[in-house]
Amino acid sequence: MDQKKIIKNVMTKDCVTATLQDNIYELAVLMKKHDTGFIPIVDGKRLIGVVTDRDLVVRGYAEKHSGSTSVEHVMTTEIETLPSDATADEAVELMAARQIRRLPIVDNGELVGIVTLGDLAVREVLMTEAGHALSGISEHEHREPQYAH
Repeated sequence: MDQKKIIKNVMTKDCVTATLQDNIYELAVLMKKHDTGFIPIVDGKRLIGVVTDRDLVVRGYAEKHSGSTSVEHVMTTEIETLPSDATADEAVELMAARQIRRLPIVDNGELVGIVTLGDLAVREVLMTEAGHALSGISEHEHREPQYAH
């Protein structure tokens, strides 16, 4: 198998994470500081949820939760993941089918990285796969966006 097409070779390994002890204000600050709209929620290294910038708005502030509200009230717990030995093709297929832009990579229950459309797109050998995922997502823009399940 082409090692360049294995997820662990293209994923982001240094993930910014938060825990259930964090509140939604702290997540917003993390997102701003690290220029991201996606924060995995972990218990130790075990992935237990994710929070997106959209989650903060729709489930947090739009529902009049204060900044001190626990992340537990806004996080998504049903998350699609792949193992680090999955292929880029598998990631692209899942991302397109589920309308996911950021995909947590989990080995033995532990978060080991995240793969994004950007991770795929900057790799010349993967340009076709990333384009496929992006077109699949763009085709469904008229629907209500789905959370990472």
